[in-house]
Amino acid sequence: MGHQLDLSWPDLVDKRVLGFGYALPYLSTLHMRAQQCLAFMPASQGAVPWPCADKVATALVFEEDLPLPDASIDCVLLIHALEYTENARETLNEIWRILVPNGHLILIVPNRSGFWACNDRTPFGYGQPYTRQQVIHLFQETNFAVGPIHDVVHYMPSSGYVQRFISLCYESFARYLFPYLGGLLVCHAQKRVYQGLLVQRRQSRRVFIPTLSPQIRKKCDETLFSLLPEGKKK
Repeated sequence: MGHQLDLSWPDLVDKRVLGFGYALPYLSTLHMRAQQCLAFMPASQGAVPWPCADKVATALVFEEDLPLPDASIDCVLLIHALEYTENARETLNEIWRILVPNGHLILIVPNRSGFWACNDRTPFGYGQPYTRQQVIHLFQETNFAVGPIHDVVHYMPSSGYVQRFISLCYESFARYLFPYLGGLLVCHAQKRVYQGLLVQRRQSRRVFIPTLSPQIRKKCDETLFSLLPEGKKK
């Protein structure tokens, strides 16, 4: 996963990065390259001091009301978050608000058809898993430009050293043999701010007078004639 982030965000010298959810293992490698790193953790999960007790950059937040001004973050990493949130659209709308124009979002969620979503021994075995089409639909509903979506972690999760070594060898070709069975979806998106088209205000506007039927015209003429002064009636 860390290699995926390095390829996606190679240059973070002047960027402000936000990790939302439980992103501390990945922020530990990113904060050395970024201008500033923040860690927001949902209130339902609890918060952990990071990077150290003397200089804490974590905050306990509500996902629908992030304590940041508009367009204040360049890159957002969303992991261990969207599958637990009550309203995914509200969360992504709030992420869109704090991102700068053309800001980048990396969303990592459990793949519904992968092994990790079926194993409750991992953090990705809980919450709501997603399919590619569901993620694309969420991005489109929240005004994100959809980027590449990759399947990663095809091997069944295990804590044994032998199994972990096998998984490293297995991953290199499993993504080609089983392209839709990865445990996680790494989804890229970008904030787009579309400029509205200027509409020129018309200086004049035609007014169409409907044609009156003979009966209505006669009645209107009689009404207008009755309103004339006595001297002008002929």
